[in-house]
Amino acid sequence: MSEKRSAAVGFIFVTLLIDVIGFGVIIPVLPKLIQDLTGAGLSEAARIGGWLTFAYLIMQFLFSPVLGGLSDQFGRRPILLLSLFGFGVDYIFQALAPSIGWLFVGRILAGILGSSFTTGAAYISDISTPDKRAQNFGLIGAAFGLGFIIGPAIGGLLGQYGPRAPFYAAAALALLNWLYGLLILPESLEPKNRRKFDWKRANPIGSLYQLNKFHLGLLLISLFLLNVAAQAVQGAWPYYTMEKFQWDERMVGISLSVVGIITAIVQAGLIRIIIPKLGQKRSVYVGLGLYSIGFTLFAFATQSWMMFAFLVPYCLGGIAGPALQGLISVGVPANAQGELQGGMTSLMTVAAFIGAPLMTAVFSFFTASSAPVYFPGAAMLTGAVLTLVSTGLAYYTFQKKK
Repeated sequence: MSEKRSAAVGFIFVTLLIDVIGFGVIIPVLPKLIQDLTGAGLSEAARIGGWLTFAYLIMQFLFSPVLGGLSDQFGRRPILLLSLFGFGVDYIFQALAPSIGWLFVGRILAGILGSSFTTGAAYISDISTPDKRAQNFGLIGAAFGLGFIIGPAIGGLLGQYGPRAPFYAAAALALLNWLYGLLILPESLEPKNRRKFDWKRANPIGSLYQLNKFHLGLLLISLFLLNVAAQAVQGAWPYYTMEKFQWDERMVGISLSVVGIITAIVQAGLIRIIIPKLGQKRSVYVGLGLYSIGFTLFAFATQSWMMFAFLVPYCLGGIAGPALQGLISVGVPANAQGELQGGMTSLMTVAAFIGAPLMTAVFSFFTASSAPVYFPGAAMLTGAVLTLVSTGLAYYTFQKKK
């Protein structure tokens, strides 16, 4: 049984990795494709690209609970395969886009069908024992980190053959992954653990309201604040390092690759050693503490090399997310794991909505000529404060449950 579980976890990891690679390969060429379709300059293309991302995220926010609920009724396998096949067709649809409107439709469809992480997390929950769940959730972060190293690199290489070539490559990866799953992937959700689909629960508000019945509200808020804080690095990093250390695009790209490598090492390897030794609750405390230290060190760094050195405590803080997710998952019955993962995906999407503009706005305010104090690291320090609040909420919840 343990060998079958390991093989299934390995398949889900490969599935999510290929999914992220497929998403990542289009990143380097999207600005050029937008320019080709609109005739706009780079600045205007960036604005349009932001709206394309918004269209994708808002659809994912709305439909993740729907697909999570469907997977609770029909099983994880058909929903995961539908997502992969839909992605493959959609990438081809976008590759053939004759207009910017067509491209928007493609991103909307991608957001609707983008259930691979939601369903993959539910699959991992189904096949993991409670003590292994947090470590296995770490593989999701590892797939994300590796995918965003490999994907953009492949996209940059294929981009020399035109801005549409990476879309075809992404389609091929998604369809090969779909075929692999069709032939090999077993179902993880037993019939006895299924529930009927309910539209009242298949929306972000209804899903989160239902989950709050399991007394998970404060832990979900803790996870939400952690993801808002993470936008200090994910959103403000390029601006901060360019402003304070005069980094160019190449240096920013190298630094983000290093982030991805360390994240993958922590999530795929170290987390499987650290969490069993510390336990899930202590791992939450240690991880959130390391995150806070990392953010604070970033905020007050004075030399370029420090940013690379301080990535170590920051990335080690990555043990907190899977540990917190594992504790939340254990508190939900088997027939609601899809709903849980869909609700959390929606919550994390909202965190990105709020966090990205918040952190860039904080950076902009404290670097403007009219700023009361010039402090480029303000966004990083904001991330540290939010992480401390997240720690307090987690501590209160754990103490209350004693």
